Amino acid sequence: MSTLQWKYQSFETLTTKELYAIMQVRMEVFSVEQNCVYQDVDNKDFESFHLSAWDKNVLVAYCRILPPGLSFKEASIGRVLTALPYRRTGSGRELMQRAIAATFQQFNCLAITISAQLYLKKFYQSLGFIPTSGDTYLEDGILHIEMRLTI
Repeated sequence: MSTLQWKYQSFETLTTKELYAIMQVRMEVFSVEQNCVYQDVDNKDFESFHLSAWDKNVLVAYCRILPPGLSFKEASIGRVLTALPYRRTGSGRELMQRAIAATFQQFNCLAITISAQLYLKKFYQSLGFIPTSGDTYLEDGILHIEMRLTI
């Protein structure tokens, strides 16, 4: 989707409207759509960077990029989502490609670790991530697998 506007921001530079849209879509995807009750506001947003794609004023895709030591020993990418009307457009793949590049650049790191929902394992593998946990595990009631991308 070539008409998207991409933004990469620290928490402090998010406007209140941007933050509201991000939290609204995170709630729609992770709580309502996935029928999952969990604490989304986890104090990690403050130290994270926020990558988002916008179609005018509508949030299309989003993820947060976490510094090493916040969720894992390595830098991480989390809260990865594409808003329902924009799925199957390639925006999720572009989001992750941009997030990977931004993470390596931002933290000058050699690896990224993620906690991936199991049903997205093949998607993350297609981006170069390799499973690092032998077993799946429940996170907020959804099966996950730990994966790592190393350069």
